[in-house]
Amino acid sequence: MVRTHTVAAGETLPALALRFYGDADLSPLIATASGITGPDAIDIVEPGAVGVGQQLIIPDFTGHEVLPGDTLPELALRCYGDAGLSPLIATASGITESDVDVGRRLIIPELVRYKVVAGDTLPELALRYYGDASYSPLIATVNGIAEPDVIDIGQILVLFAGRSNGFGLSIVDRNENDPRMWYYRFQTSAIGWNPGVNVLLPDDYRTSGRAYPVLYLFHGGDQDFRAFDFLGIRELTAGKPIIVVMPDGGHAGWYSNPVSSFVGPRNWETFHIAQLLPWIDANFRTYAEYDGRAVAGFSMGGFGALKYMAKYYGHFASVSSHSGPASLRRDFGLVVHWANVSSAAADLAGGTIYGAPFWNQARVTADNPVERIDRYRNKRIFFVAGTSPDPINWFDSVNETQVLAGQREFRERLTAVGIPHEGHEAPGGHVFRPDMFAVDLDGIIARLRPAALV
Repeated sequence: MVRTHTVAAGETLPALALRFYGDADLSPLIATASGITGPDAIDIVEPGAVGVGQQLIIPDFTGHEVLPGDTLPELALRCYGDAGLSPLIATASGITESDVDVGRRLIIPELVRYKVVAGDTLPELALRYYGDASYSPLIATVNGIAEPDVIDIGQILVLFAGRSNGFGLSIVDRNENDPRMWYYRFQTSAIGWNPGVNVLLPDDYRTSGRAYPVLYLFHGGDQDFRAFDFLGIRELTAGKPIIVVMPDGGHAGWYSNPVSSFVGPRNWETFHIAQLLPWIDANFRTYAEYDGRAVAGFSMGGFGALKYMAKYYGHFASVSSHSGPASLRRDFGLVVHWANVSSAAADLAGGTIYGAPFWNQARVTADNPVERIDRYRNKRIFFVAGTSPDPINWFDSVNETQVLAGQREFRERLTAVGIPHEGHEAPGGHVFRPDMFAVDLDGIIARLRPAALV
């Protein structure tokens, strides 16, 4: 959902561009998105001037340096699929259409081209895309609609796009300069510090106009949201039509709302499911539905993926656990004890995920994959675990031995009730296996709704 702003006394477009973009020269972009003829067409300096109270749209954009042979119609066709939208690039860049010199910096507004269907109204579209039905006149102005109450079925509308606050999340840091890997850091009441998220886009996201399925990919213990970037996720997903969302989950957060914390809120389950998931659907071209989402993870993240699949049955169509534990109570509850001990030491200053010395038994059952087998029906299920951990490395040996035993127990229970699944046992210990992830990713994409124009 794009950012919006209501003009206050004393504000100017250059000052607003400096505030939102860090560059006062981007004021033509705000003017273009807001249906203003030009940055000098309004006077918002005097308290009684017409601009006070005016509604503005603050879209996101892509910067482009003109190369030999570039023309605005060609760029509009490449970026929007419509050469006729070249005037938007010109006005946002503060130039005429003929003023395209090699090396010039162009501003390409982020747009959504929307095809009107029966029942659509401009106020409803303004509410959906801008968060406020009263922004409908701006849609009418930009699209040259003389009678805002009348829009035709099949008509293509230009709507400005971007990413803004919402669902309990406030963006405190962001970087969208990379062609594919976009980064955000949020302030949220669910977490006592500001968690980060990497969003890895398909190669053609900026130019295709398509909606994509989403994979939520969770890191392991003592890692953070950057873990899979270090493990080669860009190369593993190159050319693949899927968005990959990789959020923080705490050093030992266990993808849970803990029973107790002595360092403030660490409610990772709330952050991921109630806040981040709807924020992604609101701010990217996704399918906000069951067949549009998969969840996967490594180690602690593999457990988180299995847990979220069972607890939020209607959210995900595919689940993958790469060396993630699947059984909490086996071996006298070894995994529960480890979750409690690791979270107390690394995240909660003595608090625990499941309670100590007495567990919250209802919480353990709700989170325990092997106790919720029926919740995995009609899902794509993928497992991998190592068969030969390093015997000299105590952590590797105990960890992957427990993981393998738990996954075998889970797979036996799935088989017993006739639930199909794909299980792999591979040489090695408690490590992420890029080759197995590549196999898994192809299966995920085959299961989910394919990328398509919306």
